[in-house]
Amino acid sequence: MKLIIQIPCFNEAETLAIALAALPRQVTGFDSVEWLIIDDGSQDSTVEVAKANGADHIVRHARNQGLARAFMTGLDTCLRLGADVIVNTDADNQYNAGDIPSLTAPIVAHRADIVVGARPIEAIEHFSVVKKLLQKLGSWVVRVASKTDIPDAPSGFRAMSRTAAQRLVVFNDYTYTLETIIQAGQKNMAITSVLIRVNKDLRPSRLVRSIPSYITQSIVTIARIFIIYRPFRFFATIGAVLFGAGFLIGLRFLFHYFNGEGGGHVQSLILAGALLLMGFQTFLVAFLADLLAANRNLIEDMRFRLRVGGETDEGLDHPVDTGNERSIPCRKVS
Repeated sequence: MKLIIQIPCFNEAETLAIALAALPRQVTGFDSVEWLIIDDGSQDSTVEVAKANGADHIVRHARNQGLARAFMTGLDTCLRLGADVIVNTDADNQYNAGDIPSLTAPIVAHRADIVVGARPIEAIEHFSVVKKLLQKLGSWVVRVASKTDIPDAPSGFRAMSRTAAQRLVVFNDYTYTLETIIQAGQKNMAITSVLIRVNKDLRPSRLVRSIPSYITQSIVTIARIFIIYRPFRFFATIGAVLFGAGFLIGLRFLFHYFNGEGGGHVQSLILAGALLLMGFQTFLVAFLADLLAANRNLIEDMRFRLRVGGETDEGLDHPVDTGNERSIPCRKVS
């Protein structure tokens, strides 16, 4: 059994050595443990720090593509390198690496496909009140959309089996955390969470550049989640509101009409007709979106089958070009 611990990085030269120093080389249930660094177009000495501190593999983006794409590049590389289980953690040493055995244990015991580390959100001092509320809101949205019970959905400290990694596809460029849990729920994967510890804050969050920006990005992400993964419910709800409002306004017009006052309420009739038409059209959009979602699921299933059938362990002895990425194995020098 091979475990690969992956760390997406973007200009992490100041904290990466600390994070790597905490990573284990032996974990219960695994014959080997390797470290993978995903350099997402860093302009500092992140790659040099990774090599100097024992990274086994480095995969590089020619330019910054965002956390979600770096995460997916890591999964693809881990699969090519023959990982049986993949652990994702952060370069800022936010998560306590000592909890990796707890994170992987349910997968080793075949009780779960994905395990998410649940942070003690209320006890984290450097999280603002707004951020704590948004963390809870995001987790609640994910629980509703995925029909899972993950208390800390935005946590990036997670482990997944090889099969789970093969099935995941991230559409969001901002973050992968919420979307991957929803996909796991939709694909009937076994997903659970374990309590984890966090370390002292070493630097401000790269995702939270400002509270207004974080709120905007969170709202957009949550909206996209519902549109992509619950399209019928999303559009049908809007259609029901529009149709219901038109129906009630139409009843009001009929009430006045049968009381001989219809001539003074023509505006209500026009508004009711417009709302009823908009509601009906939105219902049609809901059915079309549902058909597109079903088609996407079929494509993802085909992708999984092709991926499993076509995987090889190529790229271990020499760099492998993969478009904007280049995989560079960096064996530890004794």
